[in-house]
Amino acid sequence: MAAQSKFISGHTHLVSLLGKPIRHSASPVTHSVSFEKSGVDAVYLAFEVGNEDLPDVLNAMRRMDGWDGSNVTMPNKQAIIPYLDGLSDAARLMGAVNVIQKTADNKLIGHNSDGAGFMQNLAKHGFDPKGKTMTLTGPGGAGSAILVQAALDGIATLHVFARENGPSYNHSKEIIPGVAEQTGCNIILHPFEDKEAMKAAIAESDVLVNATNVGMGDEPGDTPVPAEFIKEGMVVADCIYHPLMTQLLLDAEAKGCQVVTGIGMMNEQAAIGEKIWFDIDMPIDEVVAEINS
Repeated sequence: MAAQSKFISGHTHLVSLLGKPIRHSASPVTHSVSFEKSGVDAVYLAFEVGNEDLPDVLNAMRRMDGWDGSNVTMPNKQAIIPYLDGLSDAARLMGAVNVIQKTADNKLIGHNSDGAGFMQNLAKHGFDPKGKTMTLTGPGGAGSAILVQAALDGIATLHVFARENGPSYNHSKEIIPGVAEQTGCNIILHPFEDKEAMKAAIAESDVLVNATNVGMGDEPGDTPVPAEFIKEGMVVADCIYHPLMTQLLLDAEAKGCQVVTGIGMMNEQAAIGEKIWFDIDMPIDEVVAEINS
């Protein structure tokens, strides 16, 4: 990859984001700043692409030299899989893709960086998953990615809570056997409505993770887990980053828990994408500082 010049040129490469709707995404800013600071001659553009457009778009990506890969977001994370040439272990186990790698022979390989980004952020906060017990609420898009990656990274027991009549519960029932078989993780699926089971699971857990959207918004208040269920001194992490301190994290902090906000997961999964596309280490701290300046 040639060093980035001041202007777009005939040598400038392209990375994209495929989703619908897409204009709200912060990814173009994040990656554009990172490419500039890393000296990568590339641009990052967001394209409104729905399920019906995927075959044509991916064929174009294969044929167009310089289009080096893409992120994928809703509604395409599952729908894109039949059109790819291969999947990473994590993407295969969770049945969802959010990063496309284009190989030297123009093959398109699907990865999922959501779970890995979350687990890398936990590691940066000093949490070692090996042999530990985790409780996870909300195994939807991000939650199922965390479920799979936590098991791959060595979590020994994983309590998963999903609404019994919701799609995440059924999806979890489908993917858990394969994940458990490959990793040896003891994964127990519970109805989210069973609060006694939730209380018992958290009591034996080292880390509590919220991957629901409960607590998202301008003012904290709602929480997926009653404050009295939180065990003193455990690690409590939230995937939500607006607000940065959700009610769950405020309750956990009041009990002396180590809290982990959702912004780190977003930054780490972005960094994984850049490693896949260009084999670079995203300067996360510098990127965040410039965006917030």
